[in-house]
Amino acid sequence: MTNLIVEKTARTPHISFDSAKSILNVQGRSIPENSLQFYGVLFKWADHFYQDTTEDQNLEVVFKLEYFNTSSSKCILDFLRKLENLKKMGVKVKVYWFYDMRDEDMLEVGQDFKEILDLDIELLPNAEKS
Repeated sequence: MTNLIVEKTARTPHISFDSAKSILNVQGRSIPENSLQFYGVLFKWADHFYQDTTEDQNLEVVFKLEYFNTSSSKCILDFLRKLENLKKMGVKVKVYWFYDMRDEDMLEVGQDFKEILDLDIELLPNAEKS
């Protein structure tokens, strides 16, 4: 699996995958004009990861989002469902969901994802893992 880098803009988060460490980072603000087009990169990445995966592979996914709109929320949920499928294949998926302690909405979204998905999602106040 190769590294992935999508540079941050004023409307989109920074996305990076470090293949050596098997860590995917999504950080910043997510209010793209076309969420499906923007998150299509992550959907394709997950499909390639699925094809290239081996049993007992680890994958860490770190979300540090300041804000995201409704269409981004739907895309993030769809991406997490792809991770759920990886888990069913035997990949050890760990998701770190960071939130600002003053932002109850971001915490609640993380809690909702944790309840509806069969994934190991750890909810953390910002600045504990990078």
